[in-house]
Amino acid sequence: MPRLIFVNRFFHPDHSATSQILSDLAFHLGEAGFDVQVLTSRQIYDDSSRELPASESVRGVHVHRVWATRFGRGRLLPRAIDYLTFYLSATAKLAALADSSTVVVAETDPPLLSVPSALVARLRRAPLVNWTQDLFPEIAQSLGVPGIALVAPVLRRLRNLSLKLAQTNVVLGDSMALRLRAEGIAQDKIDVIHNWSPVEMEPPSGHPVANSLREEWNLGQKFVVGYSGNFGRAHDFATVLDAAAMLRDLRDVHFLFVGNGAQLPWVQARVAALGLTDVSFRPYQPLDRLALSLSVPDLHLVSLKPELEGLIVPSKFYSVLAAGRPVLFVGDPKGEIARRIEEAGCGRVFPVGAAAELAAAIRELAGQPAQVAEMGKRARALWASSFQRKHALATWQELLTKVSARTRR
Repeated sequence: MPRLIFVNRFFHPDHSATSQILSDLAFHLGEAGFDVQVLTSRQIYDDSSRELPASESVRGVHVHRVWATRFGRGRLLPRAIDYLTFYLSATAKLAALADSSTVVVAETDPPLLSVPSALVARLRRAPLVNWTQDLFPEIAQSLGVPGIALVAPVLRRLRNLSLKLAQTNVVLGDSMALRLRAEGIAQDKIDVIHNWSPVEMEPPSGHPVANSLREEWNLGQKFVVGYSGNFGRAHDFATVLDAAAMLRDLRDVHFLFVGNGAQLPWVQARVAALGLTDVSFRPYQPLDRLALSLSVPDLHLVSLKPELEGLIVPSKFYSVLAAGRPVLFVGDPKGEIARRIEEAGCGRVFPVGAAAELAAAIRELAGQPAQVAEMGKRARALWASSFQRKHALATWQELLTKVSARTRR
């Protein structure tokens, strides 16, 4: 069976998005008989004080955890140092582990991980597969990261070279595939495999008020509009909070925010400044409570700034569909997620800044439980037809088997 080395900064038991997706795939392949190794850090995404063991076997997967600094995500320079030390440690370890019989699969945390991975793969004659969760430096340019304009052209050329050297590059959707083709990456070096929900959920039964977390979180019979996941800079929250301010007269509508990230302090401060009282915040939920947590809201919010369309895909979208809840999407009305929602009839789409329209839709749907339930059924149907985990894992297994066989020949 093929020998695989996955490279990513986070892995089980970490619960960040790329970690959960990678963990699912690695464990699936390990159980299928593949020789699976994971090269990662000793850190937990939202707990820099915790240190994981340097080496261990988990469910048939051998995990190598390398040292890196842990200054955290708060400031740009310390984060860059964290990235650099991981690059150095991971590159050295990968060079020691890889050989011509190994398929190296590089994710994109930290950014440009494909570059050192391609260097080692070239030296060791190992085939490389890039798992492109996002595109850097374009994301940094779109978000206006200081100084990125000076180095972006060089970083882009290095990134593109690493993609061209790979056997294939797995992207998360058609929009991202278009971006790579525009960068000169050949079509036969691009495969589209969508991400998936980290939890398998039963079809929703009954009204969300039956969820036990509603009682624990004092939500009762409220009509809950939820956001679950990363509060990253790629997402728009101003539109959502302005809409919430317009709905302050509806005492039975509650906004629930679950997760963490760079924008969370701003969101909390903005809620206080607007004097919003029907808003609550909860931390990331452990995996064994995630299905319950995702099923609490009547409606789920998903957002992506339009300038980031094709550069990133919010992973929460797949989980919302699996939970069988309608999606209120704030972003590019012509983007990939917007198109999916409108084709399936499983939610509503709003451009950034359309707070009045978003508020009007929430006001309307709060009084239409049958319509909300029907949209939820359509969301679940879209998940079942296009985004089930078992389908994605089977596609990955077939792809990696082909890459390994091609290399042996």
